[in-house]
Amino acid sequence: MIYLDSAIVEEAKIAVSLGWIKGITTNPTLLAKSDLTPEATLKQLAAICPGELYYQLCATDFDGMVIEGTKAREIIGEKTVLKIPATALGFQVTAYLSSDIPCAVTAIYSAAQTAIAAEAGAKYAIAYVNRATRFLGDGLALVREMSEILEGSNTKILAASLKSSEEAAATLRAGAHHLTIPLSILQQMTVHELSEKTVVEFQEKGRGINLKKL
Repeated sequence: MIYLDSAIVEEAKIAVSLGWIKGITTNPTLLAKSDLTPEATLKQLAAICPGELYYQLCATDFDGMVIEGTKAREIIGEKTVLKIPATALGFQVTAYLSSDIPCAVTAIYSAAQTAIAAEAGAKYAIAYVNRATRFLGDGLALVREMSEILEGSNTKILAASLKSSEEAAATLRAGAHHLTIPLSILQQMTVHELSEKTVVEFQEKGRGINLKKL
């Protein structure tokens, strides 16, 4: 599945209108870019989102994270997926909440963390591909390692931090099950100059149904 990575309602409307976006992922930085409060933003996104809507926990203690996750579900409803950071505390919260609310462990940078995410019951393990390339040397290698760890598991890889259509495609080849991508790159993925050229050739040389008679 391919998700929109944005908390801007107008961007979400454009992405949803494409007809093939399966959901929306947000994070604290993206929510900060919205002109609305996080609560209002999430309500509006939930109203138009065709599938899962991801919210990342910001609290820094166990009880606070549980309360925040519960509140997020109250706002979003059944579309809720909680993004929980890949920390010792985050894994503990994931294990506690995952049987009741779908969880995605985010900011995974190692195969070991991937294994713990699966054991904690996470529905998704999120890799920041481009960021991992910048800091670890090879984000695609991380995705491949995660794929090996999760083979046969119910936990799926959601790849984020993708900066081009080429990187998005390479991430799928490396074993990611799902992608979350900014609107500009989603639009970029639909276009290729040879496709456009081929369409022009068909229009110039071909024939189709006469729409004026319908």
